[in-house]
This record gives sequence, structure tokens and C-alpha cells, in this order.
Amino acid sequence: MNIHQMSVNYAERQDRLMLRVNTQEGQEFRLWLTRRLTGRLLPHLQACVVQLETRNPQVMVSDPAAQQMLTELQRETFLEKADFKTPFTSQEPQLPMGEEPILVTDVQLNMHSSGMLNVVFQDQSGEGASGRSCQLGLQSSLLHGLLHLIGQAMQQANWRMDTPTLPIESDALEPAFAARPTYTH
Repeated sequence: MNIHQMSVNYAERQDRLMLRVNTQEGQEFRLWLTRRLTGRLLPHLQACVVQLETRNPQVMVSDPAAQQMLTELQRETFLEKADFKTPFTSQEPQLPMGEEPILVTDVQLNMHSSGMLNVVFQDQSGEGASGRSCQLGLQSSLLHGLLHLIGQAMQQANWRMDTPTLPIESDALEPAFAARPTYTH
């Protein structure tokens, strides 16, 4: 899937975040992210962006503080260049998962050696669960953008969360990704 645009908005009636992803092929994927799932997922996405940024062989750093500084510098560079002003386009999109957003109950993260994070959002909500899923391949720039959009939507929602930071040492992260963890709502 070639991502064209992403949007994260707070839906007050649902008390959820709506993640919408447009592809260059004209498809739109709609996902509900609950407060609980978002709070549990964010530290892992933040750790992934650090790992993606520090994988570049030209800027290998082993010191966790230096890794964090490098990631912050890359984030600022991305945010300076990113286009957050263009409205999200949804002119008669193809909706492969249907018009109703899927309620994300499970998320799987898998780091690829190619420098991409594979994120699988799934709806496994109990009896009669649709079993629908959406898979995104995110490079560090898209992950920075997604984290930024989620942060803005959380502010709009007034979700005050203390998201603990995970250890960012690559040795601490590798086993978690090798096992392909699932984060359940």
C-alpha cells in the first residue's frame, strides 16, 4: 500500500481517535483507536521510531541519550518539511474495508531490516468479530508523522496520558520485535 495521506481526528461522541489512511491508488482505510489502546501503543511506536532512526549505518550511536537526541533532531527536520495544511482528501474513495471504521483491538509490530516498520491493525472483538485488518508499512518519516498526528488528536481529546518511555537500547528492543508482539485492547 502506497500511503498518500494520513489523518487522525478525535470523535467526541465515540471518545475515540479515527485514523484514516489514503493510498495513492484512491483507497481509504478507516480505523478507530480507543484511549486505552492508544496509551498502550504509543510507547512502542516511539521506541520503534528511535530504532528506525538509529539503524542508519552512517549515524550509528550506541548511547541511549545520543539515540534520543538523534531521533528528536530527525523528528524536527521532518516536521519542518511535512505538509499538515493540505486537507485530507476523501472524494469518493474506494473503501476496501467498508464505510464503517474497524475497531482496532490488536496491533502487531514487526521491524524489517529494510528500515520499515510493519504495523498490522486488527479487529478481533469477541464473538462475531469481523477479523478485519489493515497493514501499514511505515518508514521513519511516516512514523514521525503518525506520532505527531496522534499527539495533536490526543490534545484535542484532552487525553492526559503519562506514556512511559521504553528502553531505547537496541539490545532491549530486538527480542520484542523478533517475537512479533501483539498489543491487545
